[in-house]
Amino acid sequence: MEATTFLPIGMGLIVLGAGLGIGKFAASAAESIARQPEAAPEITAAVNLPLFLLEGVAIIAEALTFAMLFFGS
Repeated sequence: MEATTFLPIGMGLIVLGAGLGIGKFAASAAESIARQPEAAPEITAAVNLPLFLLEGVAIIAEALTFAMLFFGS
């Protein structure tokens, strides 16, 4: 078997992990805002950067998967 056979599975697991991380992180942020509504601006500001970084991991994994499938040997 070629190395590209299992590539979509591996990259799919990366995207799945990133999606689960984003969901857990956002749920925790929503719970924190529900407990302390007055701290919502600070919590939202602290949550944005890690969420963007996690989303970036998923996008990069998808781009690499397509690049390796279509342009890899």
